[in-house]
Amino acid sequence: MSPKAPITQDVMTIPRKLPEGKVNLVGLTRDQLREVLIEHGTPEKQAKMRTGQIWQWIYQWGVRDFALMTNLAKAYRAQLAENFVIEIPEVVTRQVSEDGTRKYLCRIAGGHEVEVVYIPEDDRGTLCISSQVGCTLTCSFCHTGTQKLVRNLTAAEIVGQVMMARDDLEEWPTPGAPKDETRLLSNIVLMGMGEPLYNFENVRDAMKIAMDPEGISLSRRRITLSTSGVVPEIARTAEEIGCLLAISFHATTDETRDVLVPINKRWNIEELLQALASYPNASNSERITFEYVMLDGVNDSDEDAHRLIEHIKRHKIPAKINLIPFNEWPGAPYKRSSNNRIRAFANIIYQAGYASPIRKTRGEDIMAACGQLKSATERARKSRKQIESEAGLG
Repeated sequence: MSPKAPITQDVMTIPRKLPEGKVNLVGLTRDQLREVLIEHGTPEKQAKMRTGQIWQWIYQWGVRDFALMTNLAKAYRAQLAENFVIEIPEVVTRQVSEDGTRKYLCRIAGGHEVEVVYIPEDDRGTLCISSQVGCTLTCSFCHTGTQKLVRNLTAAEIVGQVMMARDDLEEWPTPGAPKDETRLLSNIVLMGMGEPLYNFENVRDAMKIAMDPEGISLSRRRITLSTSGVVPEIARTAEEIGCLLAISFHATTDETRDVLVPINKRWNIEELLQALASYPNASNSERITFEYVMLDGVNDSDEDAHRLIEHIKRHKIPAKINLIPFNEWPGAPYKRSSNNRIRAFANIIYQAGYASPIRKTRGEDIMAACGQLKSATERARKSRKQIESEAGLG
């Protein structure tokens, strides 16, 4: 058997310096922020305190103008403005679905665009964020996968999506106001464009910023990272990020998963299950979510349901199974399973003792549903015939 290729990818990186010579402070870890302040004239003895103050202004209060950072001396604020900027992705378009779901098209460095989706529910508000421009995985049921990978997002561009959504939701607290624990944006899922574990360091740094108690302050249990199965990075996710884990599973045999999720050819179902069985954070209170898109006649039989249960039980994985009705897109090579078939599949899993919620499709009218994300400019460049050709229908 030939050795497996390394998981590093040749993607363009963005220099920290912006064209005007200023450094963007968004996305820097606390240590990086301290270093860059010292590099630009902050006395070393003051650097830790200044880092804490600036961090709070950016991530707790959402302030982008140094002049408004009133607990800093005026001359120091001017010095900061000369050397630094606080920049996040720019909203190009914002669509609101009939069900309240919001989809944002955001422009980042280089003129590239990514999509971000906010889903309001009774007990939570979930932001689905992207980790790459395009995607390298070419999963055959996913519209995002028909857009080639352009590059990894930086930590600034990843956490910047969270900041952009808080801007739109007007959710930044006012300095000095009583603390309000109610959150419109209470959860983050890394389920947008791209494979998060192919951009591990930037995703990790961005999520550490989102979890920092003196900033956005989201609990690690409010963040779910979804991977298609980059096995070598799975344990590292628990150790260095500590968030919940979701797996784009979607098939119960290697033959079918090789087609639906081609990364399976590199790390097959058995290798993936072994990695999940030893996931450090897995427990009954922090179950691993198996995401399973329901495709008519492809992966939705009773036999598939029983095989899925057998896989999970054999490896003793604390799990819940999210069943996702397939969200069709122009030229999609699959059809959604019938409601009766989905319910029958869910019932087999439930009878075996596992939670099997059927995901309610949200934002379908604005192409914001699971698997439908693809930047508008990319869509506009292609005819329906081209999209169908890429999906293998032409």
